[in-house]
Amino acid sequence: MDPVVPRVSGAPTRDDGRMEPDFIARLRTQLGGPRDGALLRFSLGNALLGQGDAAGAAVALREALAFDPQYSAAWKLLGRALADGGDIAGAIDAFERGIAVARARGDEQAAKEMGVFLRRLRKPSP
Repeated sequence: MDPVVPRVSGAPTRDDGRMEPDFIARLRTQLGGPRDGALLRFSLGNALLGQGDAAGAAVALREALAFDPQYSAAWKLLGRALADGGDIAGAIDAFERGIAVARARGDEQAAKEMGVFLRRLRKPSP
């Protein structure tokens, strides 16, 4: 049995840093229920990305943004998930849209972070 190491976020992880599968299952059981919304979908996307499931994370994060298109953290994580999954054009679009949302909300820190990811993606490969 893998030991569980608690993270600051409260999401249980194994000592290799991956989310416990039952945590993801518990999140999924709440989909469509009274607690369903942007935060639940974001949490699921974050957990799936932590498991290395970039495609599943992207789906959950797009669903989070369907609930709240102004959720700048979801745009940032969607960009990362798409980049990890090899969809560079999609990641660039997500970061650009996320930067616009973050700036409109006055969230300059999120805009700066997404700008760093965006510059890395646009940087020509050697």
